[in-house]
Amino acid sequence: MAVTGSRGWSVVAGAAAVLALLGARDWLQPKHAVQRNYPVIGHVRWFVESLRPAVRQYLFEADEEAAPFSRAQRTLVYRRAKNEAGDHPFGTLLDVYRDGYEFINHSTRPVPSADPADFRVTVGGDQCRQPYSASILNISAMSFGSLSANAIRALNRGAARGGFYHDTGEGSISPYHCEGGDLVWEIGSGYFGCRDEHGRFDAQRFAAQAALEQVKMIELKLSQGAKPGHGGILPAAKVTPEISATRKVPLGQDCVSPALHQEFSNPIEMMQFIGRLRELSDGKPVGFKLCIGHPWEFMGMVKAMLETGIHPDFVVVDGAEGGTGAAPVEFADHIGVPMREGLLFVHNVLTGAGLRHQVKVGAAGRIISAFDIASALAIGADWVNSARGFMFALGCIQSLACNTNRCPTGVATQDPLRQRGLVVPDKADRVFRFHANTLTALADMVAAAGLRHPSALRPRHLVRRVSATEIRQFAQLHRFLEPGSLLDDSLADGFYRQSWEVARAESFEGLSDDLRPYGGVGEALTACPRGEGTR
Repeated sequence: MAVTGSRGWSVVAGAAAVLALLGARDWLQPKHAVQRNYPVIGHVRWFVESLRPAVRQYLFEADEEAAPFSRAQRTLVYRRAKNEAGDHPFGTLLDVYRDGYEFINHSTRPVPSADPADFRVTVGGDQCRQPYSASILNISAMSFGSLSANAIRALNRGAARGGFYHDTGEGSISPYHCEGGDLVWEIGSGYFGCRDEHGRFDAQRFAAQAALEQVKMIELKLSQGAKPGHGGILPAAKVTPEISATRKVPLGQDCVSPALHQEFSNPIEMMQFIGRLRELSDGKPVGFKLCIGHPWEFMGMVKAMLETGIHPDFVVVDGAEGGTGAAPVEFADHIGVPMREGLLFVHNVLTGAGLRHQVKVGAAGRIISAFDIASALAIGADWVNSARGFMFALGCIQSLACNTNRCPTGVATQDPLRQRGLVVPDKADRVFRFHANTLTALADMVAAAGLRHPSALRPRHLVRRVSATEIRQFAQLHRFLEPGSLLDDSLADGFYRQSWEVARAESFEGLSDDLRPYGGVGEALTACPRGEGTR
């Protein structure tokens, strides 16, 4: 007993000594006022603060409170990925009388639900020799390096099983992308996977990769929704041998993604580069992705399409609400046009220039449910991509630790021990089921609206509440240009007319920046409705 008692007192004395040393250290350190004024107990604040995100998410967050995705949205993905019943009891939890509530009009004569396997769109215009039949729901761009090897493998296997495509992200094609799924090879400003030792585009390396059977389309990335106009650096310490081989960058050096492309400096040169990529890829569909910024810049690209006769096979519109990794706060919160406004703008400009039938349009930005897909298709998209939806299908719990390399589910980490938690066959099944069940829900939704295919969705089918006593169809809320109206005198003076007149094919800079009387893209899209345009 005496021995046990003495050991106990030794433990107490040791703990007291440690606390005394910690208190002395807190008292003397100059950086943290709370610890300096409240030695030892000041650490409680940091501990509780570190627990706050998880406690809030699991105990206090409302089902419909998005941060950035609500519990209800995440639960929907989890259930569909696990093939669990998604029925909702006792009525909606949404306030159908709040401003912004949206719904789709149903028909008194609904039709039988179509086969979701037929929900596809052919991408490839008259300049393309190998058109591709894409699903209307696909995996958006996420690079190996941002996601773990196991996550990439599971995504690609799920895509192979479900017949939809997997966008590589700008990190190029890794061995983990080669599990049989269709690939869209995204090429960013760093030209990863097709660059020479100086970081410039290498035509031979590009042609060799583009010839892979899995590569179905080429996507030139101009900007992304999370941080448009911002480059990036992968520190040398994180450039592993695998990433070095995949991206064709040297070990021991920072891997730099510049903010702009070096292979073209104006819209005409950009179209010529797209034409070159199409030839080097033996006629596969080539397009580009961007988050809309200055409206005259995209209009300049469209003018260059008309002037050169070269046009992309597709444009993917990324929204400012998108983003799977880390971005500067100001960029994530305050730069870039949201997806819907950007999508409407791109659809309208291509329509007004008489090119909409040649160029397909994809959309990406916080798309989770069948209604999200329907909303994008109704206002101009031919298909949609989802990144975070498929991350949830992999098991992401929205811990918001993507940029720390400590992702608890093994999705967004290069830590081998954390990756081990992500079992590829199981998660590939979940990816497949999320896609299949979401398209089944979309089939049921459009059938209830009396439509046989999602491509038949139009702005008149969707409705938004704009006040406590008023609702409006999307066709009433938004402006839709008539085919060719930018090329003749049928379009009255206003935002589109003035922006078109100042846009130049020879430069990304407009002839004048005085667009203040007509506001921005949002004002142009919500003023003076003129029908629904064409698809």
